[in-house]
This record gives sequence, C-alpha cells and structure tokens, in this order.
Amino acid sequence: MINIDKQEAEDGKIMAVFAYIIFLIPLFAAGDNQFARYHTNQGLVLFLAWLVFTVVGIIIGVVPVIGWILSTILFSAVPLAFVGFAIYGIINVIQLEAKPLPLIGGITLIKSY
Repeated sequence: MINIDKQEAEDGKIMAVFAYIIFLIPLFAAGDNQFARYHTNQGLVLFLAWLVFTVVGIIIGVVPVIGWILSTILFSAVPLAFVGFAIYGIINVIQLEAKPLPLIGGITLIKSY
C-alpha cells in the first residue's frame, strides 16, 4: 500500500474507478495524480492477466478431451476471479485506499510515484 494524500485521492477517484472498467481512459487522462495512476496500473495488470489466461485457455482448448475440460474450467472460474478482483479494486478506490490486488497487485507497469 502506498501513501497518498487524501485530497489527491479524492481528486483522482473517478479516474481510478474507470481504471478497473477500461484502463485506457485513465492512462491518458489521469495526468500526475498518483492515486489514479496507481489504480490505472492495477487495472492494466488485471487486463493483461485476463488476456494471458484467455490465450492459454484457447491454446489448451485445442487439445482433445482433456484440453476441452481444462478450457471449460478456465473459462468458467477465471472470469469470476477477475470480476472479483475488479470489485475489490473499486472498493479500495471508494475507500480512498491504494491496496494492491491479490496475487497480481505487486506488478508495476505504470509508475505512480
């Protein structure tokens, strides 16, 4: 968790919520707001993790029988986890906190401070 001024967090709250829905808008519109940039990074990492799992699921799905079973599990359970992570991130934004997402939150692609 990084330390961010409460006023700066309040100013970047809207962009930070958008970061979990579509990270591209806050990526360019957040400017120097550390709070919005932190959550934009979290949203970008979440999107890239989803993309990797989708590609892996498609590749596994090509393998007959066992691949279909594993792919079905991947395409059923993993999206629920990603929705849960996004909701967790949005709750952190509403509470003006900069907590990392579980499992993937330690990855930094966008410098926020």
